[in-house]
Amino acid sequence: MSVLETSPAPTDLRVEYSKRLMLVAGRANPGLAARIADKLGVDLARVTLKTFANGEVYCRYEESVRGADVFIVQPTCSNADTGLSANDALIELLFMIDAAVGGSAHRVIAVTPWYGYSRQDKKSAPREPISARLVARMLESAGIDRILTMDLHSGQIQGFFQKPCDHMTALFMLTRYFADLGLEDLVVVAPDAGRVKLNKKFASEIGADLAILNKERPAQQVAEIGYVIGDVAGKNAVLVDDLIGTAGTLKAAAQAVLDAGARTVYAAATHGNFSGNAWENLEAARFEQVVVTDTIPVPPGAPENVRVLSCADLLTSSIRQIFTDGSVSEVFGGENQLF
Repeated sequence: MSVLETSPAPTDLRVEYSKRLMLVAGRANPGLAARIADKLGVDLARVTLKTFANGEVYCRYEESVRGADVFIVQPTCSNADTGLSANDALIELLFMIDAAVGGSAHRVIAVTPWYGYSRQDKKSAPREPISARLVARMLESAGIDRILTMDLHSGQIQGFFQKPCDHMTALFMLTRYFADLGLEDLVVVAPDAGRVKLNKKFASEIGADLAILNKERPAQQVAEIGYVIGDVAGKNAVLVDDLIGTAGTLKAAAQAVLDAGARTVYAAATHGNFSGNAWENLEAARFEQVVVTDTIPVPPGAPENVRVLSCADLLTSSIRQIFTDGSVSEVFGGENQLF
C-alpha cells in the first residue's frame, strides 16, 4: 500500500497595501494644523467638533478613518477664538482618539506640541496628584499609539508613557532667529537653576556667555528674583525658558537683569501660554522682543514686540518620519534630548 503525498496548495500571504495618512485638526490650534497640512500636501480630514449648551464636547469624523494613520493636531491649551478651555481641549483630544480607534484607524498619533499639565510633573507637597502622569495614562487609555510633543517642562515626563513619545525641541529655531539678528556681546540668562542645561545649550549655539538668576518660589505661580549670577553689564541679554505664562516672573527677571547693567533684554520661549495679565506685564517690562513659537495660539491684544515663529516645518518633518517609519531623531541629528 502506497502513501500518496499531496503538497499543500500554495498560499500567497503577500497583500498589496497602500498606507494612508490623515491629518485632523482639533479646535485648540487649527491654524497650526492648517500650516502642517499645507506643507504635507494633504487636506485636513473633515471632522465635526462642537460644545453643547451644557458644556459637553462632541466629536464625529465625517469620512472613513479605517486603515489610516491618523495624526490629531491638538495641543491641550485654551483658544480664545474657538472658545475652548484647556480642559475642553484635553477632553476633545481624548474623544477624537477614541473615535479614531473605534473607526478602525491603523494607528492614532497625538500631535500635542504643548502638553498640558506638564508643570505638575511631581509631588511638591503632600496629597498632591502627579497630573502630568495622569494625563499620559488618559491618552494611552483612550488608545494612542504614540505622541509627538515639544519641549516638555521636564524630559522625564517621557517616562510616564508606555507608548513611544517623540520629544521635539524648538531650540534650534530660536537660536537661528537670534543668530540672524546679528547682536553682539550676547549673554543668555537662565531664569533658575532648573533651566541651566537648556540655557547652556542655547548659549553654545549662538556663541554667548551664560548667566543665572537666583529664583525662589514661595508659593505656586509666585516667584521671587534674588540676584544675577554672572556678568551681564553692558551686554544684550536673552532670557530663555520653555514657557511664558502670566509673564510676572519674566517681568521681574528682566528688571533684575537691567538693574545688573544689561544694555538690552530679550525673551525666548517655546510655548507662549499667555494668560492672566500677561500683556500688561510684558507692556511694563522693557523687552526689545519676546520670541515664541506657535505651539499655542497667541490670544488677541499682543504687544508689538511679540514675535511668533512657526514650528510647522519641524512638526511636518517629524510626522513624515513617523508615517514612513523613519528615524524621528534624524530631524535633529540626534540632538533633541536637551534636559
